[in-house]
Amino acid sequence: MLDRYWAGQTRRISPEAPVPVVKVSEESERVGGAANVASNVAAMGANAVLIGGVGTDPAADRLADLCRALGIEVVFIRDASVETTVKLRVMSQHQQLLRLDFESDEGAYASTDIEAKFRARVTAADVVVLSDYDKGLLRDSRALIGIAREAGKPVIVDPKSNDYACYSGASLVTPNYAEFEACVGRCRDDADITERARNLCRQHTLASLLITRGERGMILVSGDEAPLVLGADARDVFDVTGAGDTVCAALATALAGGMDLGDAVRFANTAAGIAVGKSGTATVSLREIARAFAGPKGSSATGAVLADEVVESVMQVAHETGERIVMTNGCFDILHAGHVAYLNQAKALGTRLLVAVNSDASVTRLKGAGRPVHKLADRMTVLAALGAVDWVVSFDTDTPAELVRRVNPHILVKGGDYAVADIVGGDHVLGTGGKVMTLPLVDGLSTSSVVARLAGDPKGGS
Repeated sequence: MLDRYWAGQTRRISPEAPVPVVKVSEESERVGGAANVASNVAAMGANAVLIGGVGTDPAADRLADLCRALGIEVVFIRDASVETTVKLRVMSQHQQLLRLDFESDEGAYASTDIEAKFRARVTAADVVVLSDYDKGLLRDSRALIGIAREAGKPVIVDPKSNDYACYSGASLVTPNYAEFEACVGRCRDDADITERARNLCRQHTLASLLITRGERGMILVSGDEAPLVLGADARDVFDVTGAGDTVCAALATALAGGMDLGDAVRFANTAAGIAVGKSGTATVSLREIARAFAGPKGSSATGAVLADEVVESVMQVAHETGERIVMTNGCFDILHAGHVAYLNQAKALGTRLLVAVNSDASVTRLKGAGRPVHKLADRMTVLAALGAVDWVVSFDTDTPAELVRRVNPHILVKGGDYAVADIVGGDHVLGTGGKVMTLPLVDGLSTSSVVARLAGDPKGGS
């Protein structure tokens, strides 16, 4: 879709009818609809390929030009029998007075080659987003979902249809609350929402549902797991136009970056909070999300699990705002009191603590078969819940040397079983004027000793 904006001052009422007269002084155009999802993906630092239906009119050409200028790869399916959707909004004093839609009837788009175009590009993708606007091009969503799942790609669906059978097999469906109730009926409370969402997932083989509720936040329902309920992360709600597009884009970008679903939803909630503070269909940049993650951590807040793509931006913002960054790393396989004491000491050395965690494959290479005991997502979630920890990030290499260079911490710390000279990344930190330190460990407490005792060795290990 092509979004057009006419804006100007309103100083009088028309003598012809009781309507305001807007003296237009500004005209602008932005990408809308599924193109706005792609635009947000690009703004968050990922590569976006946009497959969509348009007409053969000048609006389609303009939309293609705007997309390419944003770095989006355009794969348009042009149909001379339809009109490219254009939405014209008339604005005054930052308020929307009127919207005019220029488009063909619902369901007008029809294409026999969308599957071929989709199949040709899906293998190179990390995540697939289906933005359903009920224009007809996605009438056979199940076929596209099947192709994506055969290729091993997660599929996020922003739905329009009330018949969720057409989304069967999707990894995540993201209705807003009105769309959800239109499908399942009126809900009494969060427990009712959760139960109906679970039933919907079972009925249509959906892995998860994310119900967005505006100022009431979001609810993620995945199978029989406890629901993830998040409050709205908006500071000031200015305009909700395109907020759902931002949510889908943030989810896709986060999942492509390696976040688990819960953390991807938190990431998307932060992005949505930024989006609704802007006017019209607006993008949210990685830099803006980084600023939100780099902001102060409240006493009851959990730390942020950072996708690899956002790490440098968050650290750059933290440096610019004068935060003193402390960094440590490890496997943190079975968290115990020794870890908690160590992390509390580390945080006391600065204002923000980043914990880098070995990936599962990295732990196995370092510790041997049978390790880790807990998967990476679980280890990161537990660490993020500690009061001392501000950020958690993972790394797949055997050492965090590259990550240390990207974070550029003021202080790099490890446990007292290391010599300062042996701490990986220490040379870089010292070379930039930082400090490298060791902290004492709690006697008798280590993950290896805990694992050994669980295995029946009363003396434990080292």
